[in-house]
Amino acid sequence: MTAGDPVTPMSKQEWRRRIVASRRSVDVAERAAESLKLCHAAADSARGASAVAAYVPVGSEPGSLDLLDALRRESTVVLVPIARAPGPLHWAEYTGRDSLRTAPYGLSEPTGEILEPATVSGCDLVFIPALAVDLRGVRLGRGAGFYDRTLDLVDPGTSVVAVVRDEELVEELPEEPHDRRASHALTPARGLVTLRRE
Repeated sequence: MTAGDPVTPMSKQEWRRRIVASRRSVDVAERAAESLKLCHAAADSARGASAVAAYVPVGSEPGSLDLLDALRRESTVVLVPIARAPGPLHWAEYTGRDSLRTAPYGLSEPTGEILEPATVSGCDLVFIPALAVDLRGVRLGRGAGFYDRTLDLVDPGTSVVAVVRDEELVEELPEEPHDRRASHALTPARGLVTLRRE
């Protein structure tokens, strides 16, 4: 390739493939260090909140149960998703790691009362998983669409925070009409980053 040659944009599928492979290559020590930084940054962001929504990380997703425990120390209520096809997400209160059980889609969810999808509208802050997010707030998920169908229920002024590794905050991702944007990114090194959300 020479200067001036057009660069073919990557598809969502190619982005997903590359990011998942990259996440799998991260060693345990680095993952733990990143998780600790995310815990501190998330707790700072949630200080004084009456309710926040978050998620139970699975596999190589950034974050940990420590992050949820940190949020519980700062917010009166921490909600995590209950995923049932076709979405939007339902919610249940996270009351501690011993309240979690195995759930569909390889997830973990609380054993408590299942709350309606619109419950998320009462949250002051919403943390969402992402494979990547760009500087405009375009988020790349795993493709099932649960969060796209859920984020319409979040009040417009509420901060929606995509939790990613530092290199997963990128210049530009492909976007489709149904995609719902994040207002912020949370990364280990940069903490809470405000996105343009045009």
